[in-house]
Amino acid sequence: MKNRRDFLKLSGAAALGAAFPLELLAAGPLTVGFIYVGARDDFGYNQSHAQAAAVIKKMPGVKVIEEEKVPETVAVQKTMEAMIQQDGATLLFPTSFGYFDPHVLKIAEKYPKVRIAHCGGLWTAGKHPMNVGSYFGYIEECEYLSGVVAGYMSKSKKLAFIAAKPIPQVLRNINAFTLGAQSVDPAITCHVIFTGDWSLPVKEAEAANSLIDQGCDVITCHVDGPKVIVETAEKRGVMTTGYHASQASLAPKGYLTGAEWNWATPYTEIVKATLEGKPMINFLRGGLKDNFVKMSPYGAAVSAPAKKKADEIKAQMLAGKFQIFKGPIKDNKGNTVIPAGTTQVQTDVVLEKMNYLVAGVVGQV
Repeated sequence: MKNRRDFLKLSGAAALGAAFPLELLAAGPLTVGFIYVGARDDFGYNQSHAQAAAVIKKMPGVKVIEEEKVPETVAVQKTMEAMIQQDGATLLFPTSFGYFDPHVLKIAEKYPKVRIAHCGGLWTAGKHPMNVGSYFGYIEECEYLSGVVAGYMSKSKKLAFIAAKPIPQVLRNINAFTLGAQSVDPAITCHVIFTGDWSLPVKEAEAANSLIDQGCDVITCHVDGPKVIVETAEKRGVMTTGYHASQASLAPKGYLTGAEWNWATPYTEIVKATLEGKPMINFLRGGLKDNFVKMSPYGAAVSAPAKKKADEIKAQMLAGKFQIFKGPIKDNKGNTVIPAGTTQVQTDVVLEKMNYLVAGVVGQV
C-alpha cells in the first residue's frame, strides 16, 4: 500500500523517531503488522503467512494490518516505521528472510518498545536487540517425507529441485529432500538449479523445462511462489511435490504431496505473549510434533507402498524418535560433514548455518 509506505515522507513523522508516544497507542487493541515480500495469493510463501494472519485477525483484542510486495530494501524500513507511526502497531511480523539485517535491526533499535518477530533470522543473545525475536519451523521434516514419496514414485531416479538462494534454510530443504529419497534408493540423484531470487517466474519456468529435458521426473522447489513450476511440470506430465502451501489444485494428476507451513502456531504464541505482557519470545522453533509444519494430503498418483513408508517415518517424527541429519553424511564434494556416530538434531542451531549440499545432489552452492 503506497499510502502507508509514503506516510513518513508526507507527514514528516520520521522526525518524531523513537520519541513517538507509543504508550498512548497501547491503550486500544493490540495492532499487529504483517509484511510480505510478494503477493498474498502467490500459492506459496506469502500466502502461507497471509493464511495465518487471517487466524490472528479472529483473536479478541487484536487488530491486524498488512502490506504486500515490500522489497528486501530500505522500503521495508519505511513500511515498518509507517505501521508504527500511522497505525500504532506495537508488534510486527516482517516475514521475508532478507528483511532481518539491517532493516529489522535498525527499526528495533529506533523503537525499543515495539516488538519485531522475524521469520527465519538467527537471533543471538548479546548481539541483537531484546525486542527482536526469531521464529521458524523444521520444515525439512516434511521435505524428507516428500523425498521418500518422490523416491518411490520416480522411474528415472532423477529428481529436481529449483531453489532461489543457497542460504542455510534452503540447503536444509534440498538436503533433507535428497536424503529422504535416498532412503528409498541410495542411487537417486537430485539436480538443483538456483534462480538467484525468491520470485523469478520466467527463470523458474526455464529451470523446470531444463530439468525435465534432463530426465528428472519429480520436481520440487524452494521459491516464494511455486505456481509456475508446478503448472509447468503438470503440462509436461511430470510429478511434483509442493512447498509453503498446497499447490494440489494446480496439478491434479502429478501433485504427490508437499511441505506446508502452519504459521498460525508461532503467530498465536507470540501474540498471546504480547497481550499478556510476557517478555519477548526471542527464539521460537518447532516441527511436525509442534504443529509448526504439516504435510499436504497425498495425491491420487501416490502408491500404497510410498504412503505406508512415509506414514511410518512421520509417526516416528511425531514421537520425536527420528533424526534426518545422522552421520555418516558426506557432501557432494566428498567431504565428511557429519561423522559416523554423530547426530545433528533438528534443534541444533548448527543446522541453521548449513553451507553444503549432500552427496547425490548435482549442483553447487
